[in-house]
Amino acid sequence: MTGTTPRRRPSPAVYRRRRLVLLIALLVIAGVVWLLIAQPWAVAATDSSKKPDTEQSQNSAESLPVPSSQATVGGTDTGVVEGAVVEGATPTPGATPVAAPCVASEITVDPVTSADTYAGDQNPQFSITLTNNGADCTLNVGTSAQSFTVTSGDDVWWRSTDCQSEPSDMVVLIAAGQTVSSAAPLTWDRTRSAVGTCADGNRPLAPGGGSSYHLSVEIGGVASTEPKQFLLY
Repeated sequence: MTGTTPRRRPSPAVYRRRRLVLLIALLVIAGVVWLLIAQPWAVAATDSSKKPDTEQSQNSAESLPVPSSQATVGGTDTGVVEGAVVEGATPTPGATPVAAPCVASEITVDPVTSADTYAGDQNPQFSITLTNNGADCTLNVGTSAQSFTVTSGDDVWWRSTDCQSEPSDMVVLIAAGQTVSSAAPLTWDRTRSAVGTCADGNRPLAPGGGSSYHLSVEIGGVASTEPKQFLLY
């Protein structure tokens, strides 16, 4: 009887190679299935499309717009053109900041003058400084929401709103603890303002000789608590 040659069993090394190939094949199949189900490229595209809207909604105030005033001798406008706004980012029209409206008690508004005294040939320049002492909030800081008032005793000499041209709204996000100031000062020509006299060249000049005047401001419905004194010579 002819003998039968026994079948040779694979070595342990061959078994290990087979298991490794099988494991790699399973991992590849699992990866393909995950890609088809999760579709990470679709999520990335959605996040990318949403990002601009999020950034727009978070636009914060870097500086305040400056009202345009025609309250000058001879009817020449010495105020900064309304809309010459910001040193930083400007809110996108139609964008809605993500925050609640500011609470007046948490906002501090201060009037600022370019000097404490002015010689006879110098015109005072005014600005507003606004500080948010609360949480992130939104406020209308546009030229329609700003006013500058100059008084001497009980006599109101000048209001920026008397001859303001093309006021506009600008609702922005003000961060907690943020301080914002006017992008540029507003100039007063030292004359008495009144609605209907904006183009007159002979409006009364404010007395000098060391006369005392006070500047009060308001923005977004929040008024300054203390006026700023200055002297005209």
